[in-house]
Amino acid sequence: MINDSGFLPGIQLGYLMCDPCAYATKALHCVADMLAVNGSLTVLSGFSKFNPPVKAFLGERYTETSIPAAKLLSLYKIPQVSCSSSAAALSDKLRYTSFFRVIPSNIYQSQALAKLMRHFNWDWIGIVSLDDDYGKGIYENFVRHAEKERICFDFDEVIPNYDNVKQRIQEVADIIRNATARVVVLFLRIQQVEMLFEEMIKTNTSRTWIASNAWSMSRLLMKMKGINKVGDIIGTTFITGKIPGFEDYLQNLRPRPGVRNDFIMEYKQMRFNCSQQSQHTSPLACNVTDPQEANDDYLLQAVDVTEAYSQRVAVYAVAHAMKKLLQCNDTACSGDTNFMPYELLHILRKVNFTLDNQTYKFNENGDFDDGYDIMMWKKNGDERISEVVGKYLIKTGDVEIYKYKIPWTNTTVPLSKCSTPCPPGTEKNINYISCCYNCTNCSEGYYSDEWDQLACEKCPEGSWSLPGSRECQKWSIWFLEWSAAYSIVVMIGTVIGALLLVFSFIFYILHREKPIIKGILVISCLMKFGLMVSFGGVILFLGSPNIHLCRAQQTMYGLGFTLCVSCILVKALHIFLELMSSNPAKQRQLRKFDKPFVIIGILTASQALICIFWMVFDPVDVEEKQSKTQLLTLNRLCTQGSMYGFGAMHVYIALLAVVCFGLAFKGRDDETDPIVFSMLIHLFAWLCFIPIFITQYESRPIVQISGTMVSNYGVIFCHFTPKWFKIFSEKAETLKAGKAPVAPLTIDSDSGVISNLTSGSRESTHSIPQSRFSFAESEPSNWDIGSLHLSEASIASFRHRRQRSWRSRRLRPTSWNPTIRSL
Repeated sequence: MINDSGFLPGIQLGYLMCDPCAYATKALHCVADMLAVNGSLTVLSGFSKFNPPVKAFLGERYTETSIPAAKLLSLYKIPQVSCSSSAAALSDKLRYTSFFRVIPSNIYQSQALAKLMRHFNWDWIGIVSLDDDYGKGIYENFVRHAEKERICFDFDEVIPNYDNVKQRIQEVADIIRNATARVVVLFLRIQQVEMLFEEMIKTNTSRTWIASNAWSMSRLLMKMKGINKVGDIIGTTFITGKIPGFEDYLQNLRPRPGVRNDFIMEYKQMRFNCSQQSQHTSPLACNVTDPQEANDDYLLQAVDVTEAYSQRVAVYAVAHAMKKLLQCNDTACSGDTNFMPYELLHILRKVNFTLDNQTYKFNENGDFDDGYDIMMWKKNGDERISEVVGKYLIKTGDVEIYKYKIPWTNTTVPLSKCSTPCPPGTEKNINYISCCYNCTNCSEGYYSDEWDQLACEKCPEGSWSLPGSRECQKWSIWFLEWSAAYSIVVMIGTVIGALLLVFSFIFYILHREKPIIKGILVISCLMKFGLMVSFGGVILFLGSPNIHLCRAQQTMYGLGFTLCVSCILVKALHIFLELMSSNPAKQRQLRKFDKPFVIIGILTASQALICIFWMVFDPVDVEEKQSKTQLLTLNRLCTQGSMYGFGAMHVYIALLAVVCFGLAFKGRDDETDPIVFSMLIHLFAWLCFIPIFITQYESRPIVQISGTMVSNYGVIFCHFTPKWFKIFSEKAETLKAGKAPVAPLTIDSDSGVISNLTSGSRESTHSIPQSRFSFAESEPSNWDIGSLHLSEASIASFRHRRQRSWRSRRLRPTSWNPTIRSL
């Protein structure tokens, strides 16, 4: 086509052809014959003086024969352009100076194959390679790229190039049958692949075969008998194309006029000579009169015409270099046609040309950097045909697969893995081989949403997952919601407590003149105020907490209940000081310590200082912590800092309670019993709740609420309720006394209480009018003492009980008042 098109005006390109039969020594012999000058290859001291008739070589096909030829041609700086030798070693320009190729290096083919297997998730494979330069080179490169793609080898076998080939192939066939890998890569030549497939066909062994460019387009293998039994075949080949007019040329083969072409003559004799029958002989051969004039489309079916495209590119690469060297234009070439080969070599390195709308050039290693076609052998009757199902472009470094074009044998992508694929929610626990692993569930807080995920991913902030999860879920936030059952109970209890305090306050105001209330009205009101503040702190535990609520709920309880206990302590101290001595003078001295409002202020202020130091130096905060009892739940709780401030506040209250208990227990009587029992309830409640508070983090708000409620109600029922009952009882008895007849008075010798006895009823003396019952110590009574049965012992008992009552705390003289107003 170049000669006919006038690409090189006035110049006709010729060629010599030699078949080395895939032998390195024969290849060297061919090169030597072509370079011979006057029948022999001249040995010269330098390449600059060597000017053979052949200016460039196209070939060799196999790496095994290209390498020796390239070494020899590099000595003379004669360009060599190969269309199929892809060994990476040939890219070394120090050793192979004049070698070029219109295909990529095997480095990229190895990368393309590794990417292809990663695309289909084949990470457990077998390799069979040939023991020659091509097989060793591509194997080494493939292993390196396979490791990067985390692909492992079940077996790795080598077949010799010459000796004991058949026996070794049988051994390899047995290994393939017994292996667990279902994908096998073959870095072999056509002859070895044919022998191996024959062994597979014998036992109907089906695998997925990965073809290198050495045999991926072989029509011989595609037409093998039983080829459909071996399984799917997919591989790479160099990017090809159609040569314009080439198919017409093959259907109309004839030598150019005046030109002798022994190859065409030999082919037509084999195809159309009736006397020389073979498997290639045409059925119409006996009807042909002149075999040299006959033609058909046999070659289009027997060979892959696209495979010759790289030969076209190689020829045009040399032609473009010559056009530049010879300074050709559209009409003539002005350069010297007897140029030296090294001159063509220098220009060929820099040549850049366009062919069929595609730009080509050699890189710094003398290679093309276009890429590969991904080919698959499809069934066509009893044979196979190849079809492009994808591409690998060196520039992008990744494969592109046309999935709709791939007819897998079982309609799905074959599996070839050492281990069972890990489902979502698990990760790989890799064993000693990186491709063999166990599937383990993702840990809590991690997830995997894909099959065979190498490692679980951490959940994004604000979400969480359970072990073995394939997705993360948003946290559910827990706190004491207002609508929760416990919160409703707390609100009801708080409201009842507040109502009791309000009722008690109103009751005390209405009965402020009563002797049991008159002396303690102010202190009782302070106690109620403290308890009301404490109840208010309980309400702050409900709802979503924030730092201000956390501060308020602690300080309100601490200050409120401290105020209440301080008031109780003042009462206990007052009773204790009265009992310290019966001497009036000593009583007056001890009374100096009985400063109730000063004591209450100091004790409450001390608690305030504790709270201030706590909130400043060890402040409370809001914390969201994972729940141990509820899944995917964060407990939003108030923290107590480092617990020192919290502990100091509660220890301080506990100390006050212990002091109250001690003072009241020392002077125990009817008036101190409420103090004893209320402090016991408080201390017992917190002693019970403290272990739960420490060990059960999630229950801390509930524990503190419960302890506060128990303490508050303990004070209400021990201090206020008895006085309500007593006043109500007195009113009821007064009403009864107003209706009952008057009876003779008597003094109960056991209780020391003067009573008005009737038949079946007794009225206490405070209900008797003063005009009917009064006497003075200085005057003799009109009452007969004997008739009242007042013994000396009874009088002493009466006096002692009177001194211990809360209603007569003033120190009295030893003589009785003339009139007994009330007891």
